[in-house]
Amino acid sequence: MKTRIKWVEGVTFMGETDSGHAVIMDGPPDHGGRNLGPRPMEMLLLGLGGCTTFDVLMILKKSRQAVDDCVVEINTERANDEPKVFTKIHVHFVVTGKDLKEKQVERAVSLSAEKYCSASIMLGKMAEITHDFEIVETK
Repeated sequence: MKTRIKWVEGVTFMGETDSGHAVIMDGPPDHGGRNLGPRPMEMLLLGLGGCTTFDVLMILKKSRQAVDDCVVEINTERANDEPKVFTKIHVHFVVTGKDLKEKQVERAVSLSAEKYCSASIMLGKMAEITHDFEIVETK
């Protein structure tokens, strides 16, 4: 896997992926940015969220759970001093579906966190990562 990051101007960068996609990252105005895209550290969290959501959905699908929606909310704390790494990350899943089994959702979240999600496992070497979930019943 390869990526390419090109400096555009100021603190604006274009990231290009090996799969042919591009994203603009930018800094805040007080650091010379124009707020044109997410910050690089936000991109890390988006990657974590996408990776773990992918896992959870695949595991629930294999468990024949009728998932209609899945939203992941991630909250973090960062170190005060440089490097301002993430020190705590909390991942909250909101899984919506019909007759979802709590044990299956719990298993999917645990398997992603402990075995499958590369992003979560890498970030977990630096930060304390916690997970929880809620189930919303489809009517």
